[in-house]
Amino acid sequence: MISIAIDLGGTKIKIGIVKEGRVLAWSSIDAYSEKGLLERLPIIEQQVNMLLNKVSAEKTDVAGVAFATPGLVDTNEMKLISINDKFSDALDFDFKMWAKMRWGTSLALENDARAALAGEWQYGAGRGYDNVVGLTLGTGIGTSAVMNGSLVRGKHFQAGILGGHFIVNVNGTPCNCGNIGCAEAEASTWSLAEKARKHPQWAESSLSQEEIIDYKNVFLHAQQKDPLAAVLMNHSMDIWAATVINMIHAYDPEIVILNGGVMGSADVIIPYIQDKVNKQAWLGWGNVKIVKAENMDNAALLGAAYLASILKN
Repeated sequence: MISIAIDLGGTKIKIGIVKEGRVLAWSSIDAYSEKGLLERLPIIEQQVNMLLNKVSAEKTDVAGVAFATPGLVDTNEMKLISINDKFSDALDFDFKMWAKMRWGTSLALENDARAALAGEWQYGAGRGYDNVVGLTLGTGIGTSAVMNGSLVRGKHFQAGILGGHFIVNVNGTPCNCGNIGCAEAEASTWSLAEKARKHPQWAESSLSQEEIIDYKNVFLHAQQKDPLAAVLMNHSMDIWAATVINMIHAYDPEIVILNGGVMGSADVIIPYIQDKVNKQAWLGWGNVKIVKAENMDNAALLGAAYLASILKN
């Protein structure tokens, strides 16, 4: 059986047809997430039907439609219950009815970081482990956890996924969630440019010649010995390491899987965080392995499809 998987990213929406851990066909469209979800649904529907036609030779039955979305998701009722600055009109949307009316099938709705971890747990770097933590480092910081072979959700569906809003600096930067000193506010792409431009070394930094201030450029200029880039890189890796350690202390994993756009510099990031974890995490049984995700582009699609295949609603 195949599953229809939709990953609602803040910049791009990915749509895929998935079968047994393989993405048979996929496409992406601009998200325009600040404008909401509803106006994008007709285009999503067109893309799904196009992809279904493309894989018609392998089509048997559709196991379900699965959405991976930012925010807090009630996975009992399959409703989005809280979201921050993206797709805000989706809070009142009946995803289950939409899936049933369009393709006559059931629906799985899950937080995007949980879906990404499910994809890695089932089909990537987390295979064979029952206790796994995942972090997606990019525009924000998404987190999730598997404990004793089950995705962690909690009574109010927020367990595991708010690691990006762990407080790592009580005197730090205001976060878009309303808190102060969150990991996201201290070290994610949405806060990076402002931190760089406000730094006293900005005018003398080679970064000031770049049109886009992102982690690709920060790591590049740090390798070229730019002092500001080195400060931003090391500060960010310290924040990511602190977040990983907090997640380890909270969820007791055997392995931590890192995903997201900044992992283009995984050769620097992974050893740095592994060293911090080895030295600073309280572990009485051994060392937690820090690894890069295997499904960098499609983890959320694979995870959402997996959830669609096992849920009955």
